[in-house]
Amino acid sequence: MTALIRDLRRGDPSDAESVVRVRRAALPFMITTSAGVSFELDSAPPAKHYRILLAEDSDGRVVGTAQVGVAHDALQPGQAFVNACVDPAHRRRGAGTALLRAAEEHLAAQGAVQVYAWVLDEPAHRAFAVRHGYRPSRSAHFLRLDLAAAALPPYPAALPSGVELRPGSAFAADPRPLYEADAAVSADEPGDVPAALDDYGDWLRGIWHDPQIDKDLTTVVLVDGAVAAFTAARTDGATRYGSAMTGTLEAFRGRGLARLAKTVSLHRARAAGYTEAFTGNDTGNGPMLAVNRKFGYAICATETRYTKALEQTR
Repeated sequence: MTALIRDLRRGDPSDAESVVRVRRAALPFMITTSAGVSFELDSAPPAKHYRILLAEDSDGRVVGTAQVGVAHDALQPGQAFVNACVDPAHRRRGAGTALLRAAEEHLAAQGAVQVYAWVLDEPAHRAFAVRHGYRPSRSAHFLRLDLAAAALPPYPAALPSGVELRPGSAFAADPRPLYEADAAVSADEPGDVPAALDDYGDWLRGIWHDPQIDKDLTTVVLVDGAVAAFTAARTDGATRYGSAMTGTLEAFRGRGLARLAKTVSLHRARAAGYTEAFTGNDTGNGPMLAVNRKFGYAICATETRYTKALEQTR
């Protein structure tokens, strides 16, 4: 099969829904919605050179998709990414190769010298990456919790002196304290491409206003009025809940505050009717993996980050 590669059409609901269908089939542990897909494209800053590519078969059916862009906030210039997936029912027919070729051509034309891609840690996927010149680096686990049946830690009956709990929606008038906490925690996140979360406007456009972020289920822990820990919640608006980011600022670590935030958020999510919970951790993030295992999360998939040097075309 020769796949036709094209861009997602802005404002076309059927295209966004096709991306959701493919992502859910290929990566069922990811939270994705059609509103979120459209938001990805519309909120991307120009410097990101972001594209969502679609692969169509000979019948015009979308069988694959890729997220492609430049890591515009990376501390080292020339870094880029491509994350491609193909509907399992349509693999081994050339769609993945065609998506990757189009993505690399686009990135090279933008001056990218290094491209990173998340690849499922399964033999066929690893072999595909190596065959196209990629080499492995770090890896991350995805974890799933049967939220409907989970024996969650009890909802806190009382809080320590000076500790408060607030939903993310309580910061609607001024989300800057959450931005500052997110920036501080993100600086400690392990990763191949160090980046600076230092643009409040970018954060508002790309994170705070993401329609998949549930601000009522996002839970913030305050200590003496200052943001100390938080867990950001992403949902599909139906049954699936995901932890977008959980962290504790350095001065408040070792007090169980991240666990407190997750406990409250999970209880609220279950009360709101969500039945599955997902999260992800770098395989080297032992403390957070331990926290999640205590909640009952179990690893459901592993991805490895692969990288390749690109030859520029300009």
